[in-house]
Amino acid sequence: MKPGRRTADRASAVSAAEQELFGGRLRFDGSGSKHERALTHMAFGQMAAALPRMVVVVLRAGRAADPRALAGLVLAQAGQGVTGAVGLVAVNGVLNELFATGPTGDKLRQSLPALLVLALVSAAAALLSAWSTAMAGRLEPQVERTVSLRYYASVTRVEVVATERPEVQRHLEAGKFGTDSARRMLGLSVGVANVLIGMVASAVVLALLHWALLPMLLTIALPKGWGAVQSARREHTSRRHWVDHQRAVATLLQYLTQPSAAGEIRAHGAGALLLRGYRQMSGLMECEQRRLARAQAHTDLFAGSFSGLASLGCYGVLWWLLTSGGLPLAVGGTAVVAIRTSTARLTSLVQQINRMYAEILRLADTEAATELAARHAIPRSGTPLPARVRAIEVHGVSFTYPGAAAPSLKGVDLSVRRGAVTALVGANGSGKSTLAKVLAGLLLPGSGTVWWHGAGGERVEVSEADRAQVFRAIGLLAQNFPNWEMSAATNVAIGAGDLPRDMTCVKEAARAADVDLLIEGLPHGWDSIVVKGYERGVQLSGGQWQKLGNARSRYRGAPFLLVDEPTSALDPHAEITAFEQLRTLADSGTGVVLITHRLAATATADHIYVLDDGRIAEHGRHADLMRRPGGLYRGMFEAQAAQYGLTPVGSFPAARHDAVPAPGEGACPDLP
Repeated sequence: MKPGRRTADRASAVSAAEQELFGGRLRFDGSGSKHERALTHMAFGQMAAALPRMVVVVLRAGRAADPRALAGLVLAQAGQGVTGAVGLVAVNGVLNELFATGPTGDKLRQSLPALLVLALVSAAAALLSAWSTAMAGRLEPQVERTVSLRYYASVTRVEVVATERPEVQRHLEAGKFGTDSARRMLGLSVGVANVLIGMVASAVVLALLHWALLPMLLTIALPKGWGAVQSARREHTSRRHWVDHQRAVATLLQYLTQPSAAGEIRAHGAGALLLRGYRQMSGLMECEQRRLARAQAHTDLFAGSFSGLASLGCYGVLWWLLTSGGLPLAVGGTAVVAIRTSTARLTSLVQQINRMYAEILRLADTEAATELAARHAIPRSGTPLPARVRAIEVHGVSFTYPGAAAPSLKGVDLSVRRGAVTALVGANGSGKSTLAKVLAGLLLPGSGTVWWHGAGGERVEVSEADRAQVFRAIGLLAQNFPNWEMSAATNVAIGAGDLPRDMTCVKEAARAADVDLLIEGLPHGWDSIVVKGYERGVQLSGGQWQKLGNARSRYRGAPFLLVDEPTSALDPHAEITAFEQLRTLADSGTGVVLITHRLAATATADHIYVLDDGRIAEHGRHADLMRRPGGLYRGMFEAQAAQYGLTPVGSFPAARHDAVPAPGEGACPDLP
């Protein structure tokens, strides 16, 4: 049985710990798995054949990042090759003079010019090596930044609907693993170029000195090259088969330090179970490492033995050529120097090409993801929105997520106007959040139209609109909004991340969200990192985070605000205050779209849309909907009221059904 097959058999056996903890092998969705077998069966000749394509990729990225540094790097590498060849010629010249007949003093004086050349070549090689290091150090981070920016900028512009397609999302995710491969490839390319140029220079010089020396060099070097390929392939095969096991071990350990798991780790004894699993699974990995070490020792012994035999034979041929007069003694000495250096270089070459090929596969994923993102990108232009948008009208909109069996929205008609609160209610999965994404321009309808109406009667359909303007007109407060591991000020200002920060407006938004005093009372105020584990780090509660998210959406100052369950983590008094603030915000001219299951709040809305299975089942004002016997809204409202044993009296401000849009004025437009 082949070694790779034995490794696969060992890895395919699920340990008792894995079976107990994960119910079997813990496999991750490895988006780049299509490349895993490529290197396992790749011969050294195939890797060498792929080298030109790898170099082209690196050169292209380097030219885009810093052409001058790339030119300096190429010149430094070429110069090192020339100095290597000249150095061998100088060594041959020195040996020629030393092995010539005559007094030793005369031979030493005759060899001085060649020694001087050798010294100058050594100095030049050192300078070129330093220059190469400097240029590579200057170029590597720029190459990584260029590739990373191109990739990340493209994926942030992908249509949201495209990310709902698993095959697209997998490719986009796979691309992030190759962003730093460009940097490593540049370093590896420098090493490969250095070794190749040195070996070619040695081979040319040897071939010029005597035709038999080049085959001798290859005979000694090839067994070592074979050993390097075998070792690299074995390590890669082992890593591929055991990567899931290693990830499972890492998963166990991460729970031990998570604050969210601290209670169960201690009170439930979960820590004992995890440590027991770690002990067993890490023991299996130790066995694999010992197996790899034994296999490596056997390969080194086998390759070293063949290389030793080849060396013995080659040096025997060299001795025969020297004694028979077929080769000058000086040339023989030069051959010994070239053979020894080239043999060491070949092992390094195989290892670096092996690593380089793995990096090019990952970098290819990044380039493919960048191109895929460009094909699914949001258009950068379109029809400008009206100068003053007053309403969003939805007519006959249907939408089906990719791969879904049924549409999430079916022929929806809806109107959202500025200066009013529009509520979307319904059971989970009824289409509320999808409709909010359609209103925000994040999803384009599969059928139907979404019109943006201006105050002067002009209108623009969203699929033809400049989407950047659509996004600027929308503020979002999602139910699961991001908790950025940054400062409190940034967590508010990121609501308008494409604009310079205005701390006056940041503080005004925080005041409107009733979170300003909390932030200013933190040990480092606005500069506090709102995540534990950092210097200046603090821990916020769920309700405090919800207020911070509210401030973030307000800071944007958009004419329309879409909020999804904005009070789920707030206490009753804070919840009442939050809904009062939304009412005030609408009265100042903002169009508020409220998605909530707290129907006591919807009683104050200007218009309520009740969704059921993707359709608008009912719509109207609270009083109108409550007068419908057997209506969905009335049933939900009464079910919530029954929990308290009474019909709740509205504690929120009365709806202003005559509200009209009022433009925001001052330094922070549209803020209350």
